[in-house]
Formats: sequence, C-alpha cells, structure tokens
Amino acid sequence: MNGIIIVNKPKGYTSFDVIAKLRKKLGQKKIGHMGTLDPMATGVLPILLGETAKFQVYSCNNQKGYIAKIQFGITTDTLDITGKITSKKDFLIDEKKLKNTLQKFTGKILQVPPMFSAIKQGGQKLCNLARKGIEIERQPREIEINSIEILDLDKKSGTLELKVICSKGTYIRSLCSDIGEFLGYGATLTGLERIYSNGFDKSQSIELNTILNSSIDEIKNKYRFPTEYLFKNNQSANISPSQAKRFQNGGALMLERINSTSPFKNHKIYKIICNNKFIGLGKTNLEKNEMQILKCLHSAE
Repeated sequence: MNGIIIVNKPKGYTSFDVIAKLRKKLGQKKIGHMGTLDPMATGVLPILLGETAKFQVYSCNNQKGYIAKIQFGITTDTLDITGKITSKKDFLIDEKKLKNTLQKFTGKILQVPPMFSAIKQGGQKLCNLARKGIEIERQPREIEINSIEILDLDKKSGTLELKVICSKGTYIRSLCSDIGEFLGYGATLTGLERIYSNGFDKSQSIELNTILNSSIDEIKNKYRFPTEYLFKNNQSANISPSQAKRFQNGGALMLERINSTSPFKNHKIYKIICNNKFIGLGKTNLEKNEMQILKCLHSAE
C-alpha cells in the first residue's frame, strides 16, 4: 500500500513505536514518518506508506506547528519535564519583557541542538552520549520561527502556553530553554502537541487506536491520503500512456510534447499525471528542453 496516514500520536509512544504497530497491522515493511515526535509529545505524525516514503525528500511544505507548555524557574538536563532538574530559580514575569523576548526568537535564528536528541555527531547519537553523562560541543543550525503567539500566561505559577509555527529541524525544547535563559530564570518544556506538519493539520489526524481497530479496507479507503497530496501546490504536467512508460523506465521527455496549463519554468518540480493519475515527479531542464525523472510510482495507489 502506498499513501499517507496522519496519526494523532498518543503520549508515551515514540515515533518508531507508531511505525512498528502500523507495520504489523498493515503487514508491510516500507513505512516511514515525517518528523520525529518525542514520547512526551502528542499530535500530528504523518506516516508514509510503501513507495511514498521515497518522495519525502521532494516535499517543499516542511513547516510545523506546535502548542507548547512551559514552566519558568526550572531547568532540566533533557530541557523538558521528563529530565532531572538541574536548577531552580525565583521568577518575576514582566509581560512586556516576555513579549519583547519572544520577538527576538522570531525569524531566522541559530539554535544549538539538545544533547538528548537523535542527531549523530562523530558517528554517535547525541542522546546515547547524554545518557552516559557526556556532553559535547554542538554546532548551531539555522532554523526559522515564523511566529510565536502567547495563548495563556499565569504569572503567579510561572506557566506559559505558546503557539509556535516553525521550520523543520526546530527543537521546541531548546527554544523554550533558550527563552528561559534569556529571561534569566530558566524554563523547561512541560507539554507539547504538534498541531500541523507538512501540510497536514490536527483535524486530518486519526487516533492510533482507531486505526489499529479498523479493517485494512477502511484504513485504505477512509484514512489514507494519496502520495500526490504531498505536492498539492506543485503544478501538473500531463503525459500520454506511451510517455508514462518511457518516464517510468527512467527516460526524459521532450517538453513540447507535454501538456501544461502554463509555460514551463526551469529547474522546477512538476507532478507528472497520466490519465488523471499521479505517477511521479519530474524536473524541467530548459537548456535540454526536457522533463527529467525524479521519482516514479511503480505500483498503484
């Protein structure tokens, strides 16, 4: 089976746990996901089935959306409430200063990945080193925080709830920790829900238990999005069955023989459509007057 299932990941499960359960349920080996969620986090986890997994790298919509709950005055080794407390400080929240601080963390910024993460450095996962009490220097990476909105603030208890829209690769734990450090009294993440991921929102997600208790036909026909949905904003290029055969065998196609609603642009990725069905992705090369193959589906959706 190819396609996409949007799981509403429950708390306490790793992203791999979800994949393992779906792999057993569906009886297929090829399953991936778009963006790891920590066990304490809940929410939108797009699952890619079969051949769809190989199309992920070409998806341009990598934006994420989160609801984050924060406790000021506490820091932990994991940067969230599951870790060991490393400091406690008194806090006095100035709302104006808080809003100004959040503005400083909006836009393109550099972020140092947390030690408790699956990133590899020197061939080893940082989280494995962290569990041994080893901390190494990490290079900051550029991320983009599109917006930060305060949803709730309790100055007395020092709790804050934020809505964050950001680029892929953003660690919300690190963002919250950095905000607390900038304010001078520290902060840790106490709750996290992903409400948006890669063009899918929470309203499109299905509870994991609902999926596991459904029939294969129901999953296929009711809960599955086609691969094409990853590229709903890409322009289409329509080809004939004979062209489709050549394309699926790795051959490039002459641009003047392809139907398109507007002139082709150079080095742009197009959805390749044959008989109203998505068969893959192509990229234009105007110098060679070709539509060159990127990826093809070799089995039906």
